[in-house]
Amino acid sequence: MLHGKVFVKKTKQGKVVKVLREHYLRDDIYCGVPFCKLCDVINPRLGSTASTILIVDTNVVLHQIDLLENPAIDDVVVLSVVLEEVKHKNLSVYNRIRALCDNRLRRFFVFSNENHRDTYVKIQAGESPNDRNDRAIRMAAQWYQIHLGSAVRVLLITNDRENKKKAINSGISAVTVESYVKLLGQPALLDLIVQPQSEDFVMEDAEDLRPSKRKIIYPEHKPMSEITSGLHRGIYHQGKLRVNRYNPFEAYVGSESIGDEISVYGRTNMNRAFDGDIVAVELLPQDQWKQEKSLAMANDAEDEEEDDVHLAPSSADDAPKVTNLSQVSDGDVIALPACPSGRVVGIIKRNWRFYCGSLDPMHMRGGEGGTAHVLFVSKDWRIPKIRIQTCQLGNLLGKRIIAAVDSWDLLSRYPSGHYVRTIGEIGDKEAENEVVLIENDIDSRPFSSQVLACLPPLPWSVSAEDIANPIRQDLRHLRVFSVDPPGCWDIDDALHCTLLPSGNFEVGVHIADVTNFVHPGTPLDDEASQRGTSVYLVGKRIDMLPKPLTEDICSLCSDVERLAFSVIWEMTPEAEIISTRYTKSIIKSCAALSYVEAQARMDDSRLVDPLTADLRNMNALAKIMRQRRIDRGALTLASAEVKFQIDTETHDPLDIGIYQIREANQMIEEFMLAANISVAKKILDHFPLTSLLRRHPSPTKEMLEPLIRTAAAVGLSLDVSSSKALADSLDCAVGEDPYFNKLIRILATRCMTQAVYFCSGDLSPPEFFHYGLAASVYTHFTSPIRRYADVIVHRLLAASLGICRLPDIFQERPWLASIADNLNYRHKNAQMASRASVELHTLIYFRNRPTDTEARILKIRSNGFIVFVPK
Repeated sequence: MLHGKVFVKKTKQGKVVKVLREHYLRDDIYCGVPFCKLCDVINPRLGSTASTILIVDTNVVLHQIDLLENPAIDDVVVLSVVLEEVKHKNLSVYNRIRALCDNRLRRFFVFSNENHRDTYVKIQAGESPNDRNDRAIRMAAQWYQIHLGSAVRVLLITNDRENKKKAINSGISAVTVESYVKLLGQPALLDLIVQPQSEDFVMEDAEDLRPSKRKIIYPEHKPMSEITSGLHRGIYHQGKLRVNRYNPFEAYVGSESIGDEISVYGRTNMNRAFDGDIVAVELLPQDQWKQEKSLAMANDAEDEEEDDVHLAPSSADDAPKVTNLSQVSDGDVIALPACPSGRVVGIIKRNWRFYCGSLDPMHMRGGEGGTAHVLFVSKDWRIPKIRIQTCQLGNLLGKRIIAAVDSWDLLSRYPSGHYVRTIGEIGDKEAENEVVLIENDIDSRPFSSQVLACLPPLPWSVSAEDIANPIRQDLRHLRVFSVDPPGCWDIDDALHCTLLPSGNFEVGVHIADVTNFVHPGTPLDDEASQRGTSVYLVGKRIDMLPKPLTEDICSLCSDVERLAFSVIWEMTPEAEIISTRYTKSIIKSCAALSYVEAQARMDDSRLVDPLTADLRNMNALAKIMRQRRIDRGALTLASAEVKFQIDTETHDPLDIGIYQIREANQMIEEFMLAANISVAKKILDHFPLTSLLRRHPSPTKEMLEPLIRTAAAVGLSLDVSSSKALADSLDCAVGEDPYFNKLIRILATRCMTQAVYFCSGDLSPPEFFHYGLAASVYTHFTSPIRRYADVIVHRLLAASLGICRLPDIFQERPWLASIADNLNYRHKNAQMASRASVELHTLIYFRNRPTDTEARILKIRSNGFIVFVPK
C-alpha cells in the first residue's frame, strides 16, 4: 500500500522544485510478542510469559527514562513515532532508549507503527503534529489490544491527562506512570518518577506552604523568540555560565559580543541557571556593577541555608580570573576595579546531568504514605541543593546517591529532582571512586561485544604479509628501546639513536601503529572516538581501547616484533635537524626501561654498553634541544604531582610523596615534542584546512593578575609581555626559601589557559601558536594507545605520505570541529578525574595519620587556606 505526498520547496540556489514523497505501508510487520498466533515469530523481543505489555508515549520516554532503565520495567513497546519525536527533542534520551531497545537482556521492542497499514494515521485538517502523534499512539495501542485479544493485557502509559481521557473513551486501558508503578508493589521505584512540574512540592524550610502565601522568587525566563531578537539587537549576550568553584553564588559568562566576562552575583541574578548552561544575560546598569572582592565567600541573604561553606579543593580551574593569592590578614578585602555585571534572562541550552551527593539530614519532612521530602546536596558545590521525595529514606541516609534535576519553578528556592540510584556508603573508597567517575562523565563500562569483535585473534604476531608490505620499512635491526614510568604496560613510544659515519646521529621516534587495527567507521573506532582518552586514576587505569590492544598487540614491549609509525631525523651533534622522514615500520625493542633504570644507566660511569651509550647520546641532544626551546620562550612551569605507594591487597595508600622528575623524563619529553612538531608541520602542509592541531592560547593580562600581585607582595616584579619575558622572570624569581621558585611556577601554571584541539581551517595561522611550548604549530602524534587525537593525526600523516586514502568525512570541517570539541571535553574531564582521585587518596592517607610537617601557604580564602607540602 502506498501513500504519496507532493509539495514544492526552494533550494539553496533559489530554484523551486517539486518533491514527491512516497510512504509505503505493509501489513506483515511483526508485533514482537512471542506467543502471537497471527504474526510470523522471528527473534521475539518481549517475554514469553508477559502478563502485561506496556506502550509508552513520548513524554514518558523523555521524562521517565531513569525509571524505564530500571530492570523492574520490561515488556515495553516503543513506537517508531515516539522514537522520532524523542530523537528531535532530546538526543541524549534518544540514545538511552535506543540502547534499551538494542539490549538483548532487556525486553524492549520497537514497533514500526508508521509503516503498518493498520496503525498509520494521516494528519487531519486543523490537527497539530503533536495531536496527530498522540492519536497515532492511541491507534497503535488499540491495534495491539485487538491483535493480541485476551492473551495479554495491553496498557498505555501516559501522564497526559487529555491523551489518557481519549484513550479510555476509545476503550484503551491507560494509566499514569505513578499508578502503574504502584501496581508493581515496589515502593522504591516511586523515587525514580519525575513529578509533573505543577505538582512540585515546596520545602517547608524554604517557603510558606500556604498557596496564597507563595511568593515569586525568580524572574520568569524570556521566551526564545524574545531572546533571539535581544541577541541580534545587542540587548542580551549569550555565553556559557561558569559557577565559581569556591563560591556557588558567583558566576561568569564569557561573552564574545562585549569581548569580556560578565559577572553574575547571587542566585536571583543567576535565575535558576546551572553551571555549564548556555544562557542569555542582560547587563545591569553600570552603577550596579560590583567590585570583585578577593576573599569574598558569598553569604547571599537569599540563600540562608548556604552559609556553611567548606574548604575549597586545590584545583583552581574555575576560580575567578582575578582572585587574590597573596597572604593577607583575616578580614582584609582588596577591592578591584568593577567589572561588567549582569543577570540571566533565559536558558538557551540546559546542562543538567546526573549529580552525586547525599541527603541533608537537617532538612526533611514527612509526606503521605511514608514519602519524605528531602534536600539532596551535590558533592559539586557549584550545584544548588535539589528537592527530591523518597519512600526509602532510612536506606538513603549516610549513602552516596545519584539524583537528577527535573524542573525549577520560579516559586521555588530549589530545583526539583528525583533519586536515580545508590552508589554506596559515604566514605567508602569504592563508592567515592565511582563518584569521581560519574562526576567527570568518565565511561568505565566494559567494552561491548561489537567492539571486541573488531580485535584480531590472539595470540597475535607480525605476519609475513606485514614484513613484505612495501609501505612498511623493516627496522628490526635497529637498537630500539622504550623509557616509561615503572609498571607501564601500554607502551606507546620507543626510540633509537645511532651514530652515523659522518659524525651525525640518526634518531628515531617509533609510535605504536594503532590505526593498523582501529579502522574508521568500525564500532571500535566509534567507541575510541567517544571515550577520547584513557583516564589515569590512583592505582587504576580506564582504557580508551580494549586491553588486548593496549597491553599486547599495540604495546611496544621488549623482545617482541611490533608495528610502528616512525619519525626519523638526521641530527648534528648540536641537535640541528638535517632531514626528516616518516614511515610505517616494524621494530623489535631490545629493552623496556623505567625512568629510574634509564637514569641509573646514564649516571653509572662503569657502564659502557651500546644501549647506555645511546641513552647518553640522546640525553646530550635533548639538553641542547630543551635549552633552545627555552631560549625561544617555552615555559618551564610546575605542578605538585603526587605519587602513592599502594597496598597490593587493600589498595589503600601506604605512602605519599612528590613525583620526582629526572633527566630521563626530560629526555623522552623532548623527543616526543620534536616528533609532534614535525608531524604537525607535515600534515598541515598537505591538509591546510582539515588538520587536527593543538594550540595553547596566550593568557590575558587579567588572567595573570593574581600571579603579578602575589609576586609584587614579596617585592618581585614579573614581566608578562610574552612567554619569553615571563620565562626569564620566573628564572629570576628566587628567594630565601628553596621552594619559592617552585611555588611561583605552580601559581603561574594555574593562571594559564588550557591547551585545546582545533581544526586548522577554523583559525588563522597566528592563532595556531602554542604559548607554553613557544611553538608556531603543534599536534599530538605520540600516544595513540591512550589518545584518540593521535589516532586522527596518524590517519592524516598516512594520507599525506600516500600510504592510504583519507576518509571523505575528514574533508568536512564541522565533523573535525565536533571531534575536537569532544576531545577537549574528554581531556579536561580526564584531568579533573585524575586530580579528584589524588585528592581522595590523599584524604584516605591522612584520615588516620595526623601529621605535623612543614608546609607553604599557597592561597588564603575566607573559609580556609591551601598549602603546599614539600615532602
